[in-house]
Amino acid sequence: MDTTLNPTQLHLLKMFSFAKDSKSLEEIRVALTDVFAKRVENDMDALWESGEWDDKKNEAILSEHLRTPYKNV
Repeated sequence: MDTTLNPTQLHLLKMFSFAKDSKSLEEIRVALTDVFAKRVENDMDALWESGEWDDKKNEAILSEHLRTPYKNV
């Protein structure tokens, strides 16, 4: 397992050093969440527009059982 930090991780660590209180941390968390949520939204829009995703696939995902079964040990 590689434990080397990539440039994005290093930059975020530097940014977090300026977050001296919980309000600053929350603002950073919200900003990052917004960026990634927008990226997902754009990617899903592209899938819909290309026809790779549709209502049928939505329904299939909604009815799928995705939990990992527990094993008795």
